[in-house]
Amino acid sequence: MSNLIVHGGTPLTGRIVPSANKNAVLPILCATLLTHDPVRLVGIPEITDVRKILDIFRQLGSVVTVDYAQGTLDLHHKDTQFDPGTHHLPEEMRSSIMLVPPLLARFGAARIENDVQGCTLGVREIDPHVEVMERFGATVERRREALIMRVDSGLKANHHWLDYASVTTTENFVLCAALAHGTSTLMNAASEPHVQEFCNFMVMLGAQIEGIGTSRLTVHGVARLGKPEGAEFTFAEDFHEAVTFMALGAITGGCITVKNSAPEQFPLIDRTFAKFGVQVVHEGGWSHTVVEGPLRVKQPFTQNILPKVEAAPWPYLPVDLLPIFVALGVRAEGSMMYWNKVYEGAMGWTSELSKFGGHAFQSDPHRIITFGGKPLAPAEVESPYIIRVAIALLMLACSIPGKSTIKNAAPVRRAHPHFAENIRTLGAQIEWVEGD
Repeated sequence: MSNLIVHGGTPLTGRIVPSANKNAVLPILCATLLTHDPVRLVGIPEITDVRKILDIFRQLGSVVTVDYAQGTLDLHHKDTQFDPGTHHLPEEMRSSIMLVPPLLARFGAARIENDVQGCTLGVREIDPHVEVMERFGATVERRREALIMRVDSGLKANHHWLDYASVTTTENFVLCAALAHGTSTLMNAASEPHVQEFCNFMVMLGAQIEGIGTSRLTVHGVARLGKPEGAEFTFAEDFHEAVTFMALGAITGGCITVKNSAPEQFPLIDRTFAKFGVQVVHEGGWSHTVVEGPLRVKQPFTQNILPKVEAAPWPYLPVDLLPIFVALGVRAEGSMMYWNKVYEGAMGWTSELSKFGGHAFQSDPHRIITFGGKPLAPAEVESPYIIRVAIALLMLACSIPGKSTIKNAAPVRRAHPHFAENIRTLGAQIEWVEGD
């Protein structure tokens, strides 16, 4: 178990460049299997899931050259081979399900482990993904330990309408459609910034995609992807990490300025910050927060209603950011309701907030209410296996004078390389400690 020891109470101030978005990096890594030509990725983060996927590539015979210090990754899948009987995808990493379409497209066979999983956000069904593969012509065989999928004569285009705007299912549809025979259309497609970044990478490889950034995607299948001379793609900054650093500045009474090349994605995020008395300033490709006095929940004009933060698929506020604002709400004077409209298991960590002295009430599996402004004290808390919850607990610990411990904080490493080292440059006293 990896724990974070935090000596809080110091305002965090400085400049920082966010790393690439894990949720863009992982599907793009999987997509590189669709081409036999060289691919260079710039800005590759040194995170757990990246290392696991690269290990898979090496096992399959791909050429992998990575320099994490420089942030460069060179891949060449020219001699890659796959056998569903001997090659297993990692069960503990849900993003491995996005390796299935490229494997089907290249080798006509793929495998999904029965226990594939990611963060403990609730029930994470694989049925939508299986349905997508079947619609492209795959047959599915259920075995005791895995699902084996096969296609006999290539993937075939189709038109599909998702039950809900799932990011990973949208990406799997595009991965299947890119080399499928014919034109495919997806309705109720996810449109998050990382989905757009993934689609832009696919276009760079030669995919023909219309409607990027909308809820309707049209993909015209092509014969091949890639460039014989090699293709290069540079990752954008992770907006999740940008928000996290700005919130760390606000909650500790400091000011952290983050590189942000896409402020056009932030209007709703900015308005959400404003609900806690935090102003966001975007200027010259950089963003920072400004707080006048203590954090305070802004009261709505409509009397006798509880102000709320609602999170759902883009263009709503992203659900991954909800814990960040819960941390602000515990600190801010006033009450706020938070509504996670996607995951039913993502809000059950209010008992950890109470260990700091925070007051939060879980009204149902999707909603909690914070009653902020209470006196807080350092504490030992334990994070569930959810990336942004571990960071929210860390935020509170950084804002409270004294020593706190965040147990089971390893999920942070799944998304943010060198996170502790980065915030130490901003004035934080923090260190990783391996525990029992």
